[in-house]
Amino acid sequence: MKVLFRLGWFFKQQKKQYSIGIAMLMIVSLLQLLPPKIIGTIVDDITAGELTSTGLTKWLVILGVAGILMYIARYYWRVLIFGSAVLLSRTMREKLFNHFTRMSPSFYQKRRVGDLMAHATNDINAVQQTAGMGVLTLVDSIATGGFVIAVMAITINWKLTLIALIPIPLMIILTSYYGKLLQKRFRFAQEAFSNLNDKTQESISGIKVIKTFGQQQEDIHDFTNLSNDVVDKNLRVAKIDALFDPTITGVFAISYSLSFFFGTKFIIAGDMSIGDMIAFSTYLGLLVWPMLAFGFLFNIVERGNASYSRIEELLSVVPDIKDVPGAIDAKPEGDLHFDIDEFKFPGDDRAALHSVHFTLKRGETMGIVGKTGSGKTAILKLLLREFEGYKGSIIYGGKPINQYKQQRLRESIGYVPQDHFLFSTTLAENIAFTNPKIAVEKIHEAAALAHIHEDISGFTEGYDTIVGERGVSLSGGQKQRVSIARALIMQPELLILDDSLSAVDAKTEEAILESLKQTRTGETTIITSHRLSAIQHAHKIIVMYEGTIVEVGTHEELIDLAGKYKEMYDLQQLEMLVEQGGEG
Repeated sequence: MKVLFRLGWFFKQQKKQYSIGIAMLMIVSLLQLLPPKIIGTIVDDITAGELTSTGLTKWLVILGVAGILMYIARYYWRVLIFGSAVLLSRTMREKLFNHFTRMSPSFYQKRRVGDLMAHATNDINAVQQTAGMGVLTLVDSIATGGFVIAVMAITINWKLTLIALIPIPLMIILTSYYGKLLQKRFRFAQEAFSNLNDKTQESISGIKVIKTFGQQQEDIHDFTNLSNDVVDKNLRVAKIDALFDPTITGVFAISYSLSFFFGTKFIIAGDMSIGDMIAFSTYLGLLVWPMLAFGFLFNIVERGNASYSRIEELLSVVPDIKDVPGAIDAKPEGDLHFDIDEFKFPGDDRAALHSVHFTLKRGETMGIVGKTGSGKTAILKLLLREFEGYKGSIIYGGKPINQYKQQRLRESIGYVPQDHFLFSTTLAENIAFTNPKIAVEKIHEAAALAHIHEDISGFTEGYDTIVGERGVSLSGGQKQRVSIARALIMQPELLILDDSLSAVDAKTEEAILESLKQTRTGETTIITSHRLSAIQHAHKIIVMYEGTIVEVGTHEELIDLAGKYKEMYDLQQLEMLVEQGGEG
């Protein structure tokens, strides 16, 4: 039952709705006590020959009024209690989603997408059931059960009531034991569903790779194994769940037997009438639901408790990157000073960066080159404050970047990553992602700068073309250019292109770079690239090797230096020569 206390914060918020809803439940519980008593009275009147048409009409009218009142009360408690439970699921889902958006990259490196989706769906649904059906069964079982037992004892026969309740402690002990087993098994079932959810998401996202390598049958086999595991785990839950009803029904069968045996003796002794016995057996029938509800309650709250614990575990994770108290609420602008003595990614003993020092003047363009794993992307991740915990400092506009609010820092940076992500919406909405209300002309202007405007104009639906999930309907070069347009529309103080021109041809690359040179006067740009043609025009080029800077200079200076940059340049020139047929 502790999950109900853990949800106390929500019940306090919705105390009016729950109070009225519970009051309606209590009214229903009281009104349903009338029919058995009226039936018993009518039977006694018939037995005594005292029933009149006036008396029968009176009882029928009372039953009719009680029925109407119960109808109204049942409608309102459902709206108020179940409606509040739906509101809880919305609140929890929004809270979880907001938490996801605040998490650092390391959070997602440790957790799978499918698992996070399962938390936001199945687990929240289980908690919703607790706040809805759980509250209903708790109140209904206590109120109805308490009222019925009180009426049986006070108005009929207290001795027979005690006798009928003798088996109830056995039921409480068994259902409590079932509840503990249920919580443990339901947690395993939820984890199995998370694994299946993750497999489904991964397989659908990677369906092209699976088909390309002919691994459909193997993937289906893996999916089937996970699906069977979900079935097995849920069957284990169902086996415990299935014990509640037979146990409760069996206990009440004993109660009925005791009631009829001893009730008959009381009637013979003159302590009870036949009408009382009929009313008593009817009340005992009413008592079956509260006891069944009590069993359901264990089922519901234990499921909700397991799911709420899983959700709380996620919400308890503290973001690695947080705003400092009194953080600067302004976009940074000015020179950039990058002075890192050492930086290691979380969980990695090897330094990703060491002794990396450079200054980038406002309005300059800097190129970063180096082999895969040389530290290029690590520099960008630190600039974006995706990671901290480094030795050294990063000063932007005269202030350390951790002194700015994260939102303001990132608003000043237009970042085009290596892994381009487009949303399953229109091209126009993808480009205008950072400012959905921006004028159409601005969208076209950004697309033209990224040299994607002509391609889009050639589509049947133009800018209203739906690109499909992750931009599946576009080529690699088109996705890159749409991503560049999306960054340019921000008019960022600092534009970062992280190997973002690799999928476009040399002519288009040159055109894009020329557009950036003409339009971004006075604004800073950083370009990382494996193709040296993308950074030859830069004011400064740094060459990374094994996490540190080994060469710095302009294109011409680095060529004259005849070091690693010159080696890369000569190799790429040779590759171009081979591609052109060996003539040069």
